[in-house]
Amino acid sequence: MTKPPNKIIQIKCPETLTPNVLVRREGFTCNFSTLKRKIMNELKDRIAVIYGAGGEIGGAVARAFAREGARLFLTGHRLAPVEAVAKDIVSAGGDAEAAEVDALDEQAIDKHLQSVVAKAGRIDISFNAMGNSPTKWLGASLVDMDLKQFSMPITSYTTSYFLTARLAARRMLPNKSGVIMTVTAPPARIGTPNGGYGPSQAAKEALTRYLSKELAPQGIRVVGLQPHGMPETETLREIFESRTRTAGVTWEQFTGYLAGMNHPKRFMTLAEMANVAAFVASDKASGMMGTTINLTMGALDD
Repeated sequence: MTKPPNKIIQIKCPETLTPNVLVRREGFTCNFSTLKRKIMNELKDRIAVIYGAGGEIGGAVARAFAREGARLFLTGHRLAPVEAVAKDIVSAGGDAEAAEVDALDEQAIDKHLQSVVAKAGRIDISFNAMGNSPTKWLGASLVDMDLKQFSMPITSYTTSYFLTARLAARRMLPNKSGVIMTVTAPPARIGTPNGGYGPSQAAKEALTRYLSKELAPQGIRVVGLQPHGMPETETLREIFESRTRTAGVTWEQFTGYLAGMNHPKRFMTLAEMANVAAFVASDKASGMMGTTINLTMGALDD
């Protein structure tokens, strides 16, 4: 039987291609099966812990890390959605375990990390994607807002990031290697009517710089990602439902306004954000530390 000829194409998204396809990129040509082995192992054998893995951002990052070969320990305050993400990863050939961990509970975080080290021997990546329902901190103006409503996001976001970063760093220091990551949002740098949420994100960005200053000499990188609002996330939908819809604005108008702030007049996708996260976690981003990477697609000038 005659073997079908190889087809030569320009590569766009390697994971969607099939065997017997020759891929031409940046001046070289090779069979897709060989190329896939080369480019899908940026995090091969890395041990990654993700907090908030049951959410859209955490789940997307988990899948991107898995495609790059990482061994994943996924956590969330509700087990079912985390298990769903782990099941998807395992069914696709990845390695993931799910656990119920409250990212605000120091003892729970510490106990889980102990179990990770016992199973995997070390921790290479800690990614904090913990989130809160915006209906808890949106509402009245700052003048009318009570202290508890204002301070809730500041306390929860900064506490979670501090605890997960500090406890991961303690496991990374003996190996003098590791990457600590989190996610923030543009309200860290622009004035928007969202109570304590903007200050909470600014505090996380400051903590990223402080942690990096302390840990970088010990071989540990600390980096944040700052995407703009993504309609794929439940958070943006909740913001629309709790505030904008009551003003008579449609979902299309709301998302159209936000997309209009971005240079390409579209939103960044979860997949795009997660691909950047995988790159930042890899050795190819070894020069990135102590910074929050602007992923707002031009909505926020740096």
